[in-house]
Amino acid sequence: MGSREILKKVQDILGAKEIAEKELIQQLWSGYGSLYRCDVKGLPYNSIILKHIKTQAMSRHPRGWNTSLSHDRKVNSYNVEIAWYKNFANGCDLASRVPNCLALFEMNGEQVIVMEDLEASGFYPRQYNLSFNEIFATLKWLANFHATHMGVAPVGLWDIGTYWHLDTRPEELEAMSDLPLKKAAKSIDEHLNGCVYQTLVHGDAKVANFCYSEEGNQVAGVDFQYVGAGCGMKDVAYFISSCLYEEDCEHYEQELLDCYFGALKEALILKKPQLNVEEVLKEWRSMYIYAWTDFYRFLQGWSPDHWKINGYNQKLAKKVINELKSGGKR
Repeated sequence: MGSREILKKVQDILGAKEIAEKELIQQLWSGYGSLYRCDVKGLPYNSIILKHIKTQAMSRHPRGWNTSLSHDRKVNSYNVEIAWYKNFANGCDLASRVPNCLALFEMNGEQVIVMEDLEASGFYPRQYNLSFNEIFATLKWLANFHATHMGVAPVGLWDIGTYWHLDTRPEELEAMSDLPLKKAAKSIDEHLNGCVYQTLVHGDAKVANFCYSEEGNQVAGVDFQYVGAGCGMKDVAYFISSCLYEEDCEHYEQELLDCYFGALKEALILKKPQLNVEEVLKEWRSMYIYAWTDFYRFLQGWSPDHWKINGYNQKLAKKVINELKSGGKR
């Protein structure tokens, strides 16, 4: 399907006078389509973002995980993202800003998501080197996102969120050489899934999936392919892993957690006053090391030489394994 056909469909849906492709922003992971910016005329905004998904494309995984299981997981992830924009995105407020979804449609077996251009709204991507102002702002975004969706059923989303969830990664588990962690993987997963307080997690909350105002104090999240039910610590640990090196993860651990939990407490009091907020905070604080170790488990099988594997997460994993041997947290 050519881009001209897509653009004509988008123009008709939005009622634009004119629409033209401006630039390719990026290819989607493993070659499953493309993300474009387009100029539009005759609407209140001058540009839009098109996510053109081709799930029939041949997977080209950069690390070689080109299996039918991997393909099925990615196909489902795009269905999840469409369900997210269709049924959940409108529930996010300015404190957990996401792009407005302008249209969703399918043509010839290919899917298109038409979204607000966040750059035109003053939010810009940061691939690396976040300031602490931006890190704290993102932790507050996560806290508000989690508070908004606390107790929300993940209908049409992943039953258990995050792209590294154990049940969706049997090949990576099998490839692990760290036998004590491999043996503990199921128990770690059960601890996280057994939390009394569950929310919707973003599921891929890395630096590249957030955009920032010029001042760095406002944040918008993008890319909701792995949103689903879970403990909010999964997003927090993964985000910190994406923006800080080993020494800073350890040095600033309490400051980062205090920022997140302070914002979560405020948001829950406002948005979910029926909850026992202190119980939420206590349960989730205890799950921080489990969330880190769960992601570390995935890395061990997926990419054992990854830069995120370091002494900090190895120390946390050892602590978790010792807790499990002594009866765990429950």
